[in-house]
Amino acid sequence: MEAKAYLKYARISPRKVSIVLDLIRGKDVATAMAILKNTNKIACEYLEKLLKSAVANAENNFGMDPSKLVVSTCFVCPGPTLKRIMPRAQGRAYRILKRTSHVTLAVSEKE
Repeated sequence: MEAKAYLKYARISPRKVSIVLDLIRGKDVATAMAILKNTNKIACEYLEKLLKSAVANAENNFGMDPSKLVVSTCFVCPGPTLKRIMPRAQGRAYRILKRTSHVTLAVSEKE
């Protein structure tokens, strides 16, 4: 049984999130939380909150023991991109892409 939590339309690039997800994939919840607290990446703030949500879902919805939980799957997909314009010299305009992410994190009990 897996308990999932989703984060949609996060205003951070999927590439930045995937770096941190690779650090916590397959770890138990206590270790993953410690990694997120001590890693100096902006994505850690989003993922720490998401991990707490997944643990709460597992505990309340499925009656799982929080001390036995492991991050079973976690992945990020690109969301819609906000396109903005930056004025440049001689009347030109450069496009700025403000990327968004959809993050899925699932926890399950280790056997």
